Amino acid sequence: MKNNNKVLTVMLIILVTITLIGVVIFVLLTQFNKPTTTGEPSIDEILAASVDVPEMTTNLADDNFVRLQLKITTDSKEAAAELTKRDFQINNLLIEELSELTEKDLQGKQGKIFLQSTIKSQLNEMMQDGEVKEVYITSYIIQ
Repeated sequence: MKNNNKVLTVMLIILVTITLIGVVIFVLLTQFNKPTTTGEPSIDEILAASVDVPEMTTNLADDNFVRLQLKITTDSKEAAAELTKRDFQINNLLIEELSELTEKDLQGKQGKIFLQSTIKSQLNEMMQDGEVKEVYITSYIIQ
């Protein structure tokens, strides 16, 4: 009977040891196989997936005019290439949207955020390959 208990105890110790070794190996492998990047693109990757919209001047709804320039970032180089081909649609979209707004609508930070989010959502509706991540206003004058 004592031999049976000893054998059972030894087997239990071996089983626990093997399990612990397996857990340690699993943890080490998952820690070493983690990607080294945080998932955020570098500035070079952002620029490669960006499109500059040349400066444009157009009338607002209240007979003022706005002159602005944009940089649009996308999620990939392919999306940026598509957006470059759609330059005439971007210009049309900007003219249409701005012609509905007044100087008061565009005043302050909230006005600019509204314009950026409107352009972003409208562009994403027409995109087929990727999506627009951000719309940046790089130059802006209202008169």
